[in-house]
Amino acid sequence: MTDNQETQDAAAEDTSPSGSATLPLRQPCERLSCHKSSVCSRSYFVVVMVFFHVYIINVIALLFYVHYNSGQEDASRSRDAPSSGHQRPESRRPPSKDELQRDISLPRIEGIRVGHVQKVSLVSGRLHEMRTLSLKPLLFEIPGFLSEDECRVVMQLAQLKGLMESQLMVQDGQEELARELNLSPEEIFNLLDINQDGQLQLHEVYVSLWTERHNGIWLTPENLREIYAGLKADKDGNGLLSLEEFRLLSNDAFQRFLLQRGVKRSQLVRNSRHTWLYQGKGAHQVLQDIKERVIRLTRLPPTLVDLSEPLQVVRYEEGGHYHAHHDSGPVYPETACTHTRLAANASTPFETSCRYITVLFYLNSVDGGGETAFPVADNRTYDEVSLIHNDVDLLDTRRNCDKSNLRVKPTKGTAVFWYNYLSDGRGWVGEQDEYALHGGCMVTHGTKWVANKWINIDPDYQRQVRYQQCPHCLSPEWWCPHPAAQTSILSWCNLDLLL
Repeated sequence: MTDNQETQDAAAEDTSPSGSATLPLRQPCERLSCHKSSVCSRSYFVVVMVFFHVYIINVIALLFYVHYNSGQEDASRSRDAPSSGHQRPESRRPPSKDELQRDISLPRIEGIRVGHVQKVSLVSGRLHEMRTLSLKPLLFEIPGFLSEDECRVVMQLAQLKGLMESQLMVQDGQEELARELNLSPEEIFNLLDINQDGQLQLHEVYVSLWTERHNGIWLTPENLREIYAGLKADKDGNGLLSLEEFRLLSNDAFQRFLLQRGVKRSQLVRNSRHTWLYQGKGAHQVLQDIKERVIRLTRLPPTLVDLSEPLQVVRYEEGGHYHAHHDSGPVYPETACTHTRLAANASTPFETSCRYITVLFYLNSVDGGGETAFPVADNRTYDEVSLIHNDVDLLDTRRNCDKSNLRVKPTKGTAVFWYNYLSDGRGWVGEQDEYALHGGCMVTHGTKWVANKWINIDPDYQRQVRYQQCPHCLSPEWWCPHPAAQTSILSWCNLDLLL
């Protein structure tokens, strides 16, 4: 078969009976199933419109209601208003303590971490570095806080004013205090008996005398053994004091025994000399500048700093020391702050200085010793009994200063400051920070000069407010009537303090 024949056959097959050519048919397209959306349904649209109209009607009704009521209140007030046109003031209840605390809040600097350095602006045109030394207590160090000339002026003013002994040999009054508290020998014995075994061990008596040692003679374990023998307190010689043996002793029998035997200056709690320098209006410009710098450093309201104690200047000769102590004690319901006691018009058996912040200035560099020791800084826990263990007394800065967790070397012009109280979480003074325990190590060579600036704040907010509203509080004479401050505040209540 030839190619022409194949072409003719194909043409014949594609020809219809009518003789016209037809195109091949395509497969019909399948229609996609189109489901109607429920959104487009008529019923859904009707429901939406009904809810929309109901919402609009409710809004309009609410607006009419508010407008109608406000119009009635305005008309009522205009009818009740007096003829003079002045509206009667509404009676308000006195603000509560929490509401008062919103008026004054105590800023507190964050330590972040030990070794953290932050910049602080204390004088115009210069930034000081402030380094965190510990978090318990919150303790900072500021090198170059004072210039060399300022250190010299403060020491000269203190010498011109005259320094006095920082501590008397012994203070009386413990017998009277015990009678005022109406404590029997049995009650005192139970307070001293830590493990409640009915007998007083040597370390129990030693720990219990810690509070008394702040105002008297520093008693060591060797002193106690000597006193036991001298007073013949331990009748049976077993090294323990029973209740019967304890009844034979007076409250200050130990200190009186040492006084009769003779007391050296090294046996005192504090071996130094000090004076007070007024920093208010009319004081030397250097003293006023230091106060303004403290305000910038602590970020506290100036009134709180103005109403605090004046600047204390202390000199430690060779051999001088200050055993570990707290600058301020805990405040209980039966305790009053020294600076607010008269304003509160309260009579309490105990007083404490309520020193919220301590700022310590080193006025010279010490040749040997004289560090400021913090025995329990950044400890995990604080236990008063554990401070004295195996005849090692961490409070004794003459013997065991090297065993403290932190020691700050005195460098001229450097300042350290710390908080003696925690925050109450609402911007005010909380509980005492027991980790703020500190002391002055013995000066082994040369002389040590320091200055202390304490900021006094009462943990009771209302008492502090009443004190600040007192018209005489800005004068230094406000501190003078305090009979409990014979060796501290009372000593600067003289006309010549305006140096």
